[in-house]
Amino acid sequence: MQPLNAQLILRLDDYKLLTAFLNNWYGNTPVERKSALDLQEELKRARLVERDEFPADAVRLNSRVKIMADGRKDVMELVLVMPDKADMKERKISVVAPVGAALIGFRQGQQVSWLVPSGKRTFTILEVINE
Repeated sequence: MQPLNAQLILRLDDYKLLTAFLNNWYGNTPVERKSALDLQEELKRARLVERDEFPADAVRLNSRVKIMADGRKDVMELVLVMPDKADMKERKISVVAPVGAALIGFRQGQQVSWLVPSGKRTFTILEVINE
């Protein structure tokens, strides 16, 4: 991932959950495997914080996020979840899917670039809702 203007920030509990999961998961497709490997690299450089220090506008597991891809006018709304909870009908996207891996740890207003199956895409995070 190539953040355009910030550092990845993660809650310590999300970091532990994700690293434990990724250490024992190999993906179902080549795209998932590549995305999982890229996410593992990103997690290594993340700034880890406790729950009470985590910014309210940062993307974490179970965040509801509104994003817009560069060159597009439509806004996508999704919830970032672990792979076993992913359901596109409910707009729940896996953290190991390319878009999910691109978003975790970044904040509202930031742009991130990530290699997705259709090529490198840049997304702007318009809104983050953490309940």
